[in-house]
Amino acid sequence: MFVDCHSHVVPSGDDGAATIEDGRALCVSAARHGTSVLFATPHVWPHLPLTPERERAVRASFEQVRAGAGLELRLGFELTPTRALLAEDPHRYALEGTDRVLVEVDFAGPAEPVFAVAEHIERAGLRPVIAHPERTEAVLDDPAVADELAARGWAVQVNASSLTGRHGPEIEQLGWSLVERGVADIVASDGHRSTRPAHLDEAYRLVHERVGDRALSLFDGSAVGVTPSRTEARVASRG
Repeated sequence: MFVDCHSHVVPSGDDGAATIEDGRALCVSAARHGTSVLFATPHVWPHLPLTPERERAVRASFEQVRAGAGLELRLGFELTPTRALLAEDPHRYALEGTDRVLVEVDFAGPAEPVFAVAEHIERAGLRPVIAHPERTEAVLDDPAVADELAARGWAVQVNASSLTGRHGPEIEQLGWSLVERGVADIVASDGHRSTRPAHLDEAYRLVHERVGDRALSLFDGSAVGVTPSRTEARVASRG
């Protein structure tokens, strides 16, 4: 059973699920494809910050989606790095039940902002998880940036959809390089909608074919502090 630390299955005003029904359907589909724990990680963008009003709405939507999710749904957020975040307590954004915070490399522009925000997260006693660097301009231009992120001890997360070729051959090749060289620690879905679902099973099959049993640690939640045994215990206790 998979642990997926990155998805947009909770309506939040971003580009993920638009309705509660859509979010529940995405969760149920993820469960059917082998996911037992799914983190909903609404975007926190410069133009869509987590105001108190938005946070209340997100948490209300989360509770409604969770009621019919068919798996263990947890809440977190995905941060686009901005200077404004350096004045905030990152504990607010942590993946529920862990000491990890999901922060992306911005799709365009230099990588310096993600280093600054990740360092801020680390100073707060938390651990950054760096989302989908293989899809970003900075890393496509210089793949050594991903190596530097990993060298800092930060978990690097590659999208399952990158490995299955959804985003084109250049991103697919870079994603596989990060996996095969051991730079990536996590594969997650970044699922948004029915045409881009929160599925991990096909990527797991492909990764296992290439790297063997090392694939398990990329999908089982251990890299975000959710161990398989604890996950199974929670699911069993709810069943």
